[in-house]
Amino acid sequence: MMNANLQEPRPVEELVSFIAPSSLEADQYRMLRHAVERLHQDAGCQVFGITSAGAGDGKTVTTLNLAGSLAQSAGTRVLVVCADLHRETATRYLGLAPGSPGLAEAIANDEYELSQVVRRLDDFNVSILPAGVPQVRPYELLASSRLQILLRQAREQYDYVLVDTPPVAPLADCRLLGRWVDGFILVVAANKTPRKLLAEALTTLAPSKLFGVVFNGDEQPVSPYYGYYAQHHSDSNTPGRSPAWWRKDRQL
Repeated sequence: MMNANLQEPRPVEELVSFIAPSSLEADQYRMLRHAVERLHQDAGCQVFGITSAGAGDGKTVTTLNLAGSLAQSAGTRVLVVCADLHRETATRYLGLAPGSPGLAEAIANDEYELSQVVRRLDDFNVSILPAGVPQVRPYELLASSRLQILLRQAREQYDYVLVDTPPVAPLADCRLLGRWVDGFILVVAANKTPRKLLAEALTTLAPSKLFGVVFNGDEQPVSPYYGYYAQHHSDSNTPGRSPAWWRKDRQL
């Protein structure tokens, strides 16, 4: 079997780490990158799940911008795994055609090696494993031990593996993925994500597996009181909205 067809990516404007790497907005993602690099260096963390409490909070844009920022180091190997098998969004943001083969096909058919379903974006030093054809029952695929094998191969071949997961609260899929990732980064849309939904997400994720929270569109000034944080560009990229920030603790 041949590798997935290569296509020239055309990232949307929200992906500032790809289209404007020298911008202030991209520099804010580099601060999030620094936090991830510290987790990698200090604790050996390599596979990061990027999730959200609900839909539309900005997890896919966050995943891709973090990947683009990490990949700015020429010797760094970065893979984005699109694990939301309900729908494919990462390829749309990158301007790539969706379809198969992808993660769904690689789980269902063990003849696929990881290298055969990964698309390499040479211009950006990033690789992406698309979700593949949308699934009616993705839970069954994600529960397969085959996924563990694919992520083990990813650990061997890449320095950082960013898994774009389904939202935590409305779906059980993300809870399955918790077995195979080192930890989660939870993306929250400030003044949008319902508190009840956020509380459910925080209760669902094991405390030991929650690395931190990224707030999109936070309008509050960042205080040194919170210590370990990184400013983060708003998912919507709307002019005039304040940058959000990253926080390591769980006290909201």
